[in-house]
Amino acid sequence: MDQFVDKVSRFPASNTPLEQVTLSYADRERARQRVSLASGEEIAISLSRGTVIRGGDCLTTEAGRCILVQAATEAVSTITANSNLVQIAYHLGNRHVLLEVGDGWVRYQRDHVLDGMVVGLGGTVDHGMTAFEPEGGAYGHHHD
Repeated sequence: MDQFVDKVSRFPASNTPLEQVTLSYADRERARQRVSLASGEEIAISLSRGTVIRGGDCLTTEAGRCILVQAATEAVSTITANSNLVQIAYHLGNRHVLLEVGDGWVRYQRDHVLDGMVVGLGGTVDHGMTAFEPEGGAYGHHHD
């Protein structure tokens, strides 16, 4: 392993990545880890605690290489509701569930117990496989 990553930034539109890595949300939350690139090369990541890597970010190696991060597809539950979506989001947030929020929907990593609660509150649960990009939170650590 000859590459070490200690910086993450938004991927510059003018840059072309030499490599890509696909990571689940759980892996994109980890500050220190070893990962395998699409080529099979292994690199070490060492970021400041609290840094969350997002799909589309650039991991910069000590040699200046830019590695494009792809968000892995994951099992998720997407919730829609007519008039009580805010109430459902409140109850999920009260349980400290990470949520991705869209126009008329919220999404979390699939959990059958939470799905049952949502249905009990009048929501509709759709299961699927997609990249999970939850909100960073009011105190979330942001990168450059």
